[in-house]
Amino acid sequence: MQAVPVTARGPRAAADPRAARRMVAVLAGATVLIALMQTILVPLLSTLPQLLSTTPSNASWAVTSTLLTAAIATPISGRLGDMFGKRRVLLACLVLLTIGSIVVALTSQIGWVVVGRSLQGAASSILPLSIAILREELPRDRVPGGVALISATLGVGSSLGLPVAAVVAQNLDWHWIFAGTAVLGVVAFVAVLRIVPPSRIRTPGRIDVVGAVGLTVGLLFVLLVVSKGNSWGWTSPRVLGLGGTGVVVLVVWAWYESTLREPLVDVRVSSRRPVLLTNLASVMAGFAMMATGLVPPQILQAPTGTGYGLGQSMVAAGLCLAPAGVVQMLLSPVAGRIVVRFGARVTLVLGLATITLGFGVGLLTMSAVWGIVVSSLINGVGIGLSFAAMPVLIMSAVPVTESAAANGLNTLSRAVGAAVSSAIVGLVLASLTLDLGGTAFPTHGAFQLTLLIGALGGLVGVAFALLIPRPPAGGDEIPDIPAHPMTGAAGRRAEGVAP
Repeated sequence: MQAVPVTARGPRAAADPRAARRMVAVLAGATVLIALMQTILVPLLSTLPQLLSTTPSNASWAVTSTLLTAAIATPISGRLGDMFGKRRVLLACLVLLTIGSIVVALTSQIGWVVVGRSLQGAASSILPLSIAILREELPRDRVPGGVALISATLGVGSSLGLPVAAVVAQNLDWHWIFAGTAVLGVVAFVAVLRIVPPSRIRTPGRIDVVGAVGLTVGLLFVLLVVSKGNSWGWTSPRVLGLGGTGVVVLVVWAWYESTLREPLVDVRVSSRRPVLLTNLASVMAGFAMMATGLVPPQILQAPTGTGYGLGQSMVAAGLCLAPAGVVQMLLSPVAGRIVVRFGARVTLVLGLATITLGFGVGLLTMSAVWGIVVSSLINGVGIGLSFAAMPVLIMSAVPVTESAAANGLNTLSRAVGAAVSSAIVGLVLASLTLDLGGTAFPTHGAFQLTLLIGALGGLVGVAFALLIPRPPAGGDEIPDIPAHPMTGAAGRRAEGVAP
């Protein structure tokens, strides 16, 4: 791919530390919206069929549609950001999120809810785009800290979104939840437009339409199978047909992309050992993070009559898990310094090992509220460290002109891990049940098994992280942006100045 001539490092924020802090804060705020979008429906899951006057199977599409569009849009938006400007595509994502929130806020029909949630999912590229902007705008030594803060906001949004949504759902009409995200979307749009500078680094080229269609079809089929396999039946013709077709399409897609000079996703770069192993470790990190989000709330809210349930309300359960998000936020500057001091590879190993420990603690203490809180706190620390390290590993292994696309693929890896985790946890909890007053609840053994699976996922992630090649002497380096070949002057760009 052709790189656009730019500055020697060119971080405009380097000259004004206050501008840098404002930019990081704005991008962190925008990223919080993604986490909120993923968690605000959790308190409503049990009542969603009644709220939308539909079947449980149809109501589940309000969640599945977001997952599918997020997975499909993230790598595509990343490539578009590298081509046309990261801020421009980021603003477009915020527009989609706001429109999707408005659609859901104004309807109770399942079809329109799915449309709105799909638009919200398409905005998930905010995270990789924000990380790519930080690489472009911040001095190199400040990038790890900025990435750690951005990554921490995912945990904060997830942890705080659950109790806030629960309070709104219990005391107001549920539509107000999405009215609130619409307002936040508008605020974030204005803040990004005013604070975040236009992108200067572009990768000129054409839009790979065939690649985009192939990736969309392949991911759609595979993730549909992962998401709906439990309800459709894993051996049903529909699941086998869609799954097989999706895998074949993705294999052909990867071959086709490898033959292009300007691919949607540069599979040659993505197959490099550091990038490939980081993405595989990211799959396991996403797997573990989803398990930490699915299992503890159900244990906390399960009736005491099950023998293991703690009988907490939605709001109380959310408040029990909120400290984990706060810990991730407080840990972010520490995580950035750990990345700088010991390297992103060591930080990732430490983070995934901590997640494994968190599941182990949960397995031993799940019979008490304090045990769930402590387990979630430990998992929060592990997730904060892991998510701070992964983008740095990716950026140290790819050209700056492919930062957004590469981070988009890394985000997709986490999404795939989360989808697989959701399917496995759902299968286990649905397969091992007990009857309580005519209602089926997962057994104590089912939750123990899911926590054990989460711990095993963390261990597999540690193994992948240990296989990542050690960096050269001097630690992890995020490559400098090359100087302009003729002048080295700041702010030069082949296409002029556009947002």
